[in-house]
Amino acid sequence: MKSIRITRLPVTRRPVLLGAALVLLAVTSSSVAAADDGPGPFGVTVRAAENGRSARVGALFRGSAASEGAGGHFCTASVVHSDGRDLVITAAHCLDGEAELSFAPGYRDGRAPHGFWDVEGVFLPEGWSKGQDEDSDVAFAVLATRDGEEVEDVVGGANAFAAHRATGATAVTVTGYPGSVDTPITCTDKPTAESRTQQRVACPAFAGGTSGSPWVNGDGAVVGVIGGHEQGGDTDDVSYSPVFGTEVEDLYHVAALAG
Repeated sequence: MKSIRITRLPVTRRPVLLGAALVLLAVTSSSVAAADDGPGPFGVTVRAAENGRSARVGALFRGSAASEGAGGHFCTASVVHSDGRDLVITAAHCLDGEAELSFAPGYRDGRAPHGFWDVEGVFLPEGWSKGQDEDSDVAFAVLATRDGEEVEDVVGGANAFAAHRATGATAVTVTGYPGSVDTPITCTDKPTAESRTQQRVACPAFAGGTSGSPWVNGDGAVVGVIGGHEQGGDTDDVSYSPVFGTEVEDLYHVAALAG
């Protein structure tokens, strides 16, 4: 499980070893492999650079935007393109509680450079809402307008959403927020098939809080999120995602139209 549940249940996966994680991030601060199979190293986790790509990824917080993150962040989400320019994608198990939620894109070192955004609408697939099927552990949220602007405009763009992509066709870059740190981490590697409906990627230090982290492929499209099997994985070094098929594709279109 890679999230701190909205229902405030304790995190069941093993905690981050902060000392070891920080050493790893410091030692491996060289350039990260590009998602389109560019120069390595693959499978190395570093602090995410502060740029347009990382601004599209943010932390999910308990509480409304007015609380400005006082409830703490517990999952990760990312902006995906829609006509309404107000859509984010994450894991379904991050959104199945009743609490008020807010999203801070580009959150870093306790600052929200693009502000906090209220989650206005939640879209869960039927497979998750009726039976918490691990193959349906993907969800979308529509964000409220903030100061007359939509989130996609404020962060300078969004990743595309893509379903029916072959696992491992390109490497993916995974970016997320462990619950114990306030700076995003990122890693690039080629995913492999865990099963027909689940995929996995070997990236170290993706601990509790990284559920919902986007897997962005070489075309700049989100083709996975940390979730699915074991709600994303019971170890920090291997993460899972459902394979995006027709159910998630249909849900995307419904959420995009609603926004």
